[in-house]
Amino acid sequence: GIATQDPVLRRKFKGKPEHVVNYFFFVAEEVRKIMSEMGVRHLEEIIGQSQLLSKNTDIHHWKADGLDFSKLFYKPATSEGFDIFNSKRQHHNLDDILDQRLLVQSKDAIENKTPVSIEETINNTDRSCGALLSGRVAEKYGHKGLPDDTIHVKLTGTAGQSFGAFVARGVTLELSGEGNDYVGKGLSGGRLIIYPPAISKIDPENSIIVGNTVLYGAVNGECYFRGVAGERFAVRNSGAIAVVEGVGDHGCEYMTGGCIVVIGETGRNFAAGMSGGIAYVLDEAGDFEKRCNLAMVELEPMPEEDDMARKHQSGDLESHGRVDILRNNMSGNDVERLVTLLENHVRYTGSRRAQEILDNQDVYLPKFVKVMPVEYRRALQEMTPTQTVLSAYTGQTLN
Repeated sequence: GIATQDPVLRRKFKGKPEHVVNYFFFVAEEVRKIMSEMGVRHLEEIIGQSQLLSKNTDIHHWKADGLDFSKLFYKPATSEGFDIFNSKRQHHNLDDILDQRLLVQSKDAIENKTPVSIEETINNTDRSCGALLSGRVAEKYGHKGLPDDTIHVKLTGTAGQSFGAFVARGVTLELSGEGNDYVGKGLSGGRLIIYPPAISKIDPENSIIVGNTVLYGAVNGECYFRGVAGERFAVRNSGAIAVVEGVGDHGCEYMTGGCIVVIGETGRNFAAGMSGGIAYVLDEAGDFEKRCNLAMVELEPMPEEDDMARKHQSGDLESHGRVDILRNNMSGNDVERLVTLLENHVRYTGSRRAQEILDNQDVYLPKFVKVMPVEYRRALQEMTPTQTVLSAYTGQTLN
């Protein structure tokens, strides 16, 4: 698995890939032997034939005595010609999904890098919106993608699962509505923006805007969510940037890179298994430490920095790029980084909460807590400046 990719750790294991292959050959031979004893030549002849199952009579245990599996093993009658095993290809209706329309409207951008702006509606049956579009971008340009915001898609409605999955650099998905679970799964450099519709009467600071397991395995990109996220926000995030107005339990679980800003309440077990990246959490009640898992991280107060760092207006992602926000040693430049992300959050989502914090920095900034993985801090201190830039940008620890 993961451990055996490291040559040092690999030497601790005696097994080889060929051993696994050999094992499965033995399994196949045993299956053929059993089938021969049953008088069948093909697996299709026994798939679904539940009446052929039987209880292992060699098990002698008081808990197994008296168990009756007859109803479990019973095979119901089926009509003639009714298949009880997979005998035809499943049609996934991919010819008529939202991404197909986005591909048509993005043709000039993909082929000629000409910026395009698209407006569409989205429903909860539209799942993995942006994945197919980003696949075409990656097919032509690789992970480098397109220039920032080359393809800007503004959507209205409720997105289905995995909205913005694997979205590539150069693609922006702006949603006036709400997302489901797994928003931004595997995000690969794109930008996701989600906020409530203007006509909505909900309070974004106390309302769910995206579901559970958002940014699962994201490697790069930016997210701005004007509202609260569910559980396991940014789990296994390795390089994406995100601003959110609250999260449920297990936020930043197993995170290895990137930067997360939470300007609202958090659930329990925050930062469990978090080995890299940083998080800034607004701790107004002063009790965040009770909900944070401190096994691998330490909590640091926001440092005092000069007014220029707090009041700057030019350190945004639009003008300087994503690297600038992460490159100047992640163990420092906290106020500048935080203010920059809050400014972006206001610009993209119109967040009242972020604007209030920016307007009253002297009051709010001292209430932020920086979540810093212990080993990540040590690694940053040992790196050269060039390594620090690359590590922050890719979300990977460099040797």
